[in-house]
Amino acid sequence: MKQVFFLFSILLLTIPNTHAQTVVQRDPAISQMVAEISEDSLRAHIDGLVSFGTRHTLSATTGPQGIGAARRWTLGKFQQYARQSGGRMTATIDTWTLQPDGRRIDKPVEMGNVMATLKGTDPADTRVFLVSGHIDSRVTDVMNRESKAPGANDDGSGTAAVIELARVMSKYSFPATIVFVAVSGEEQGLLGAEHLAQRALDEKWNLEALLNNDIMGSNNSHDTRIINNTVVRVFSEGLSGFETDKRAANVRQYGLENDGKSRTLARYVKEVGERYVDNLEVRLIYRNDRYLRGGDHTPFVNRDFAAVRITEMNENFEHQHQDLRTEKGVEYGDYAKFMDFEYLHKNTALNLANLANLAKAPGQPQNVTMEARNLTNATSLFWQAPKSGKVKGYYVLMRETHWPFWQKKFFTDKLGLTLPYSKDNYFFAVQAVSEDGNESLPVLPRPGMR
Repeated sequence: MKQVFFLFSILLLTIPNTHAQTVVQRDPAISQMVAEISEDSLRAHIDGLVSFGTRHTLSATTGPQGIGAARRWTLGKFQQYARQSGGRMTATIDTWTLQPDGRRIDKPVEMGNVMATLKGTDPADTRVFLVSGHIDSRVTDVMNRESKAPGANDDGSGTAAVIELARVMSKYSFPATIVFVAVSGEEQGLLGAEHLAQRALDEKWNLEALLNNDIMGSNNSHDTRIINNTVVRVFSEGLSGFETDKRAANVRQYGLENDGKSRTLARYVKEVGERYVDNLEVRLIYRNDRYLRGGDHTPFVNRDFAAVRITEMNENFEHQHQDLRTEKGVEYGDYAKFMDFEYLHKNTALNLANLANLAKAPGQPQNVTMEARNLTNATSLFWQAPKSGKVKGYYVLMRETHWPFWQKKFFTDKLGLTLPYSKDNYFFAVQAVSEDGNESLPVLPRPGMR
């Protein structure tokens, strides 16, 4: 048997059917950033967004009310925070015009995604990490652009989280680039996300991950009456629809139906989020989105980017997509008073911990392979150093084939590792690790000869 190289292993999960896990390490710098997230700031961001009456995609683009005013206000917040970034952050509105489409656009409309870019400090690091929420709102009739549509939770919560992340993170520097975006047109058909995803593809962004936040600030359901602010859902697609036919044989042969880019990102979000945010379970939902609904991560998934949706565990449909009214003693409408700001605070912190950990980590290991020439009960993996970042070493991750997330990590400072576990019985992946313990996204090995 080949020599086994590993310095130590870490057991991530020891108790079935629980989310408890051993804390691997908290980077003090990330803990400090998490501590700077403010419920008061989040509430002020929500109040600011709600003040524009409606943020419907087809509402006014000039004047003090409507979607245009909301976009300009958000741009102003980004510009305010950019002044504390030492020149690293810039902000703009990416605008374009849409023509009527016979569906949810009935007139030419000026669109705009409000974007703040926190440029990475390492010239060799081209990685981009993107976090989004959608700025538009609606009432019952998706074409009603006149009635008030507060959109406090859908999706003021996600947009407020993005604004707050920009406020906190703009004061810090990261090797990789982070883009904060308030996307337009989600309620009319994911229009802003389609535009941005295609732009990322056309401009060849090295986009490693998108965290999309949509409806993440309410703690209860309207019918089952469950109240809980300790669990958040992360939706992820197991297989990208991008060129699935070309990949099908490899996926089927090696059982990789559950290990696409987005599902791998979701596992990462769970591990890192629970490491830094107390009293929060990240519940992995193994589907791209909910029934009858859609989200801004989907255009990215469809273009083969790793993208997930972060959303509250229990949705209250009395406060989503509703005309403002009271019927039979029930008040309908998406008001801030129905939100839980402690919960929104935790879910914002979940985003920050992941963005910071990703942007501080080295790039992903390159050319990760698993020796598949011989029949052995040990598994040998090999890889090359990442294209960017200072590397302390590497984690080899391992889990049983039926297990939903990684169970063990083995650390090594070599470019290869042999473990006394059969590749027939486990999945493996490799992460690069920085001096501060920040891990890259895992890379699953491809079978190869050595």
